[in-house]
Amino acid sequence: MRSLKILPVILVLGTTPLFATAQEPANFSDVVDKIISQEQAEVQLLHQYSPLVETYIQNLRPDKQMGAAADGDKYFLGRAELAKGIEIEPLGDAGLKHKVFGAWKGFFSAMEFVPQGFLQMIYVDMDGFDRGHYKIEYVGREFLGEVRCLVFDVDPLPKTGKGRFVGRIWVEDQDYHIVRFNGAYGGSSLTSGYFNFDSWRTNAGKNLWLPAFIYSEEGNVKDPKTKNMGFRAFRAQTRLWGYDLSHSGEEQELSKVSIESIFPVKDHAEVSNDYSPIQSKRSWGRQAEDNLTGRLERQGLLAPRGEVDKVLETVVNNLEVTNNLDIQPQVRCRVLMTSTLESFTVGHTIVLSRGLVDVLPDEGSLAAILAHELAHVVLGHPVDTQLGFLNHVRFDEKETFEHFGFAHTPEEEQAAKQKGIELLKNSPYNEQSGTTQLFFLALKKWSKEIPNLISPHLGDRVRTSWAVAYAVFSTPSSNAKPAGNEIAALPLGGRIKVDPWHDQLRMLKSKPVGTVAEDENLPFQITPFVFYLTRHEDDSWTRVVDAAEATLDVVETKP
Repeated sequence: MRSLKILPVILVLGTTPLFATAQEPANFSDVVDKIISQEQAEVQLLHQYSPLVETYIQNLRPDKQMGAAADGDKYFLGRAELAKGIEIEPLGDAGLKHKVFGAWKGFFSAMEFVPQGFLQMIYVDMDGFDRGHYKIEYVGREFLGEVRCLVFDVDPLPKTGKGRFVGRIWVEDQDYHIVRFNGAYGGSSLTSGYFNFDSWRTNAGKNLWLPAFIYSEEGNVKDPKTKNMGFRAFRAQTRLWGYDLSHSGEEQELSKVSIESIFPVKDHAEVSNDYSPIQSKRSWGRQAEDNLTGRLERQGLLAPRGEVDKVLETVVNNLEVTNNLDIQPQVRCRVLMTSTLESFTVGHTIVLSRGLVDVLPDEGSLAAILAHELAHVVLGHPVDTQLGFLNHVRFDEKETFEHFGFAHTPEEEQAAKQKGIELLKNSPYNEQSGTTQLFFLALKKWSKEIPNLISPHLGDRVRTSWAVAYAVFSTPSSNAKPAGNEIAALPLGGRIKVDPWHDQLRMLKSKPVGTVAEDENLPFQITPFVFYLTRHEDDSWTRVVDAAEATLDVVETKP
């Protein structure tokens, strides 16, 4: 009786019920037609976008504690050319250096991945999702976060060709967009060349759902068949972002006027207001920082300023205050969008990668990374002054990682390590140095299995040798090991949520998971994506433009 009482509430879609009963959809045929039409429109819509696409793969081996663990990895970063289908333009050596991948080709002994195979997973079927190719069966209803969905099983009809999608789709119940699909092309097997995958789309605005995250895996390290065939089991994650780069930085410019300067702004003249040589040098350095960060943000490699930057800057401020530092101009923090673990400084701007922030287990470990980069600032390790000239940040996107490089010399790194430890000793984060050391020990342990994850694009590698340095003033010894339920490092995606439309980053606000079992302690590992989907009825960019145009209309109509 309880199910009968709540049934009418669940079944109402818009103003009319979609289903008469849970077993028999009243308007099933109309609903399927709308889903097919919307998916075909989605394929055409995506042709106008060229988002960044990043795929990271970990081969797997058996592990007593985790069941399966990373055993080698591959990485690819490029820009998707969706107008051309599933073409990808590699972004510098991030696509060429590591010889990568997608759906595999060749025999197992020479298995090679190609990136287009993973990008294809943003589509259910690029050219044949219709009644003539598929049988679609209604399964039920499910909430994905705040989004109520209809769930269907999808199977290709006989003699419709190879590589058709087999699996399940989730369809939001307002405009009938497919927001998630889980399965494989042509069925998954070790010999088919098709992989299991779970593909998610996020709502970027009214009636706009865009591919954002894909989790895929194939093979089982405990399955004798996988081992006997010589197939290397793997897990992979693919992320897409940078859909709206044409408007990067413009929203703030249209919504408010801000003046940022290292010198106070005054409305009246003074007897002396010339810049001294030191002030001019600082101003030039700031200009170089702004040129660089502006360029990287427009490319989609650097996230716009947001709440994650504020978290990082709060930690930096704590380090400065407890060490009696007065640094001018003010130290700023930014986040690189990539999964690779790296950090660097450009003058007084500290940059940490999203992947690095993701895997840090606590604030103390974050403080250790930031203290090291702050040490570079304190020691005055210079910014490339050529960046102050705007023409030095204008070049073909493919040359980005060849054109920019912010790694420090070994001598500068050694000096920053010693200074960073000094800054931590004088800070409240000194009490967390034990867990900080455990993080670096975990990184050292896994470094051989994840070489591409810890290979930087622009900055410095996070040094595994720091574990020994932190042993000098921490409780655990250099051979310290975390307890079975003590988390030394988080899996990828453990901290930050990405908005693929505006590239905004937000800290995850997940509920505590309670006691962590040994097989759930997964440092630096790939795990499945499961997202709390929400709707954004109005696109914030549209609201900003409308407001700006309204303001202009008022100005033009003044007598």
